[in-house]
Amino acid sequence: MIKKELKIAYTEYDSEKELPEEQQELLKKARAASDLAYAPYSNFYVGAALLLENGVVVTGNNQENVAFPSGLCAERVAIYAAGAQYPDVPISVIAITCKSKQFHVGEPLSPCGACRQAMSEYEMRHNKNIRIILAGETGKIHIFDSIADILPFMFKSEQLKKK
Repeated sequence: MIKKELKIAYTEYDSEKELPEEQQELLKKARAASDLAYAPYSNFYVGAALLLENGVVVTGNNQENVAFPSGLCAERVAIYAAGAQYPDVPISVIAITCKSKQFHVGEPLSPCGACRQAMSEYEMRHNKNIRIILAGETGKIHIFDSIADILPFMFKSEQLKKK
């Protein structure tokens, strides 16, 4: 038996004011997207904003459905919209933020597993890392340089091929 250890690195900022201006603007767009989320059941509002390499920003927010789990997370709404509208343009950065009507979100929360896998597919599709900015309503900001940092054992298409 061999015991192995996995370490990840990320950058933590005390506030969004420490971010470069372009990333602050992207986070503002993610916050605005969260305001438009349809979340009557959970009262948990998530917004995502993608900056594409061509300078276009695509936003998304969570869309709930009474027939759970028919809804969709903000990250996948934005990623699938980008894939449909700009299929050949890589994503440079994704900003994700959340808030609740029931409690204060004072720390960054990470995407669910399905969203992580969807982001990894887009990263693999374009063979280019996507920077991830995670923020709550207030407080610290976490930045990861790649989806692999938050999904280290991602399922990859080459694993489907016979050897």
